[in-house]
Amino acid sequence: MQIFRLIFIFLIMAVTADWAQALNNDGNRLLSAEVLWEMKRTGSPVISPDGRWVVAPVTRYTVNDDKSHTDLWLFASDGTVERQLTMSGFADGQPAFSPDGSKLAFVSRRDQDDASQVYLLPVREPGEATRLTGIPTGVSAPKWSGEYIYFISRVWPEKSWEEMAEKVKKERESHMSARTWNELPYAHWDTWIDEQRQAHLYRIPASGGEAEPVTLPTGWELPRSTQGTSSYDVAPDGSYVAFSADSKRDGVDPKMDIFLVRPGSSEAVNITPDNEATDASPLFSHDSRYLAFNRQVIKGFYADTRRLWLHDLETGNQREVTGDWDRSADGLVWMPDGTGMFGAIDDAGTRRIYQIDIATGSPSPVTAETDFSGLAVSDNGTLVASNQSFLHPPQLVVVSPRTGETRRIDTINDEILAGVDLGTYESVTYSGHDGQDIQMWVHYPPGFDKSRKYPLFLLIHGGPHSGITDGFHFRWNAQTFASWGYVTAWPNFHGSSGFGQDFTDAINPDWITKPYADVIKAAEWFAGQRWIDQSRMVTGGGSYGGYLSSILLGREHPFNALVIHAPVYNLYSQMASDFSVHSTRYGDYWEEPSIYKELSPHYFAGDFDTPALVIHGQLDYRVPVGQAFELFRTLQHRGVDSRLVYYPDENHWILKPNNSIYWYSQVREWIEEYAPPGGK
Repeated sequence: MQIFRLIFIFLIMAVTADWAQALNNDGNRLLSAEVLWEMKRTGSPVISPDGRWVVAPVTRYTVNDDKSHTDLWLFASDGTVERQLTMSGFADGQPAFSPDGSKLAFVSRRDQDDASQVYLLPVREPGEATRLTGIPTGVSAPKWSGEYIYFISRVWPEKSWEEMAEKVKKERESHMSARTWNELPYAHWDTWIDEQRQAHLYRIPASGGEAEPVTLPTGWELPRSTQGTSSYDVAPDGSYVAFSADSKRDGVDPKMDIFLVRPGSSEAVNITPDNEATDASPLFSHDSRYLAFNRQVIKGFYADTRRLWLHDLETGNQREVTGDWDRSADGLVWMPDGTGMFGAIDDAGTRRIYQIDIATGSPSPVTAETDFSGLAVSDNGTLVASNQSFLHPPQLVVVSPRTGETRRIDTINDEILAGVDLGTYESVTYSGHDGQDIQMWVHYPPGFDKSRKYPLFLLIHGGPHSGITDGFHFRWNAQTFASWGYVTAWPNFHGSSGFGQDFTDAINPDWITKPYADVIKAAEWFAGQRWIDQSRMVTGGGSYGGYLSSILLGREHPFNALVIHAPVYNLYSQMASDFSVHSTRYGDYWEEPSIYKELSPHYFAGDFDTPALVIHGQLDYRVPVGQAFELFRTLQHRGVDSRLVYYPDENHWILKPNNSIYWYSQVREWIEEYAPPGGK
């Protein structure tokens, strides 16, 4: 057995060397993991009220010390200015323009700050950033409205600022590491939640002064697991604040509603009490007349279609705007005249900008190809966005609402990409489960030659209710995999978002049947292409993709090997997660009839026989690391060729530069062993 493996590896090395030489003849580099970490990562933009200036956070990484450095950059909307605005050496982010556009508020942690604070920086004239807040519990998600800057802080509600400062100091100096909970939630993704602290909204005069609580007097806290700028909004005239809160005060089965409060009042009114599912993302119109929010109607289904609703603040009437539209109303911003909204909509494999008419609810596509997000609109109607595709990371663009044409206003990463040899990609449709159409993104290696046969690396996305859209993915970059000499593909199997409610919900509660069939049908589609070598096919994925890969371990499939990252492997021990998927809607595992035995991959372990690379991080609280340990031990016990890569300092994703580079190297080494790269 060992001698055959050595021969196999030598053959791989020979093919790999030929392949690398062929790609390097033009002198360009490939899109390697190292190149991915050379790139700067541009965040969502904000635009000044007059439409002249755009500010966005830009993050760069230094691989030698595994550190990130985020600064704010200033761009002119006409493309004439591009310069770094902050150079503190700290993490500067979450920018917000003042109403007159003369200043910028942002969050940073500088000098002697024990926690992140709000800083102010002049935009129209030279000047240094000055600190506005001194909140011992830190600040996040600032918004500038009128004379006030609003922000969120996670506080101990019964304590004064002085008492909180002392408590923060004691906790920092304490050698006791235990945590104690009496209720849920106890964690979110990679963060432990202190049940004694609550997230509350505050405001402070932009000219300086004392921070004033907004939500604390009402007795309602913002969502405990996660909060951000979408958790609240402030009416432009200052009359109301809208915020999200759990009206049941139940961490096991929360009911998220929208509340309205007048600043300075202790009375908050729940304006969505009759809907049992989630209401979220409040957003006031420019004239302060309407409050937009999105609504789901299926309790316990996080991927239910999010419908746009309007609340009339004068009459109290509410109406559904997009009830007939089978897409989720996400990434919304109001048009200045209040007649409609722009949204970044997950739509059949592409995140497009849509314009939604408020009167009729009619959605009209503005853009067609590539992904858009982070929309921002100025008072004069200038629309800016972050734009990306499989071939380039996020870029800043001005978008014409009339034609959808874009004009780029930044040049970040251009120099790096100019020397990188990229492959190509396309969208195809094949027949999946029961003959239904499945959209799939197919990536071809640089120098792809249809007269030769290539190996396949089929990727299974996570979620499961998320779709793969035409965007740049740093963690699972299909073009990077393709650069190794593989045709690489992302199928948007049943359950994926962006293809309508029925398609998304089609896999509940049965997570297996339809996605499994879609993956097998994808492999069959590729096997029918003359440029695919069906004897060299591998697959894999993370999270739900790890789950479905674990299902493949115990079923018929055509793949030589699997890559299984952060897998949901045992649905019983998955109860240790920070988030329960099936229980609210379909019942718990101790109830009869239970669906868990039919769905849990560990019940099929007796048929496991495919080589598998298993990867997981210790700080993953969404899919606890024990899932990977259980799977690896099972594979080893059964004598299946397998490898475990464990990260003690990573969470659900591999986020540190050196760890990520190692991740890519391990995936490459594993798939090359079982499916040698390159065209033959």
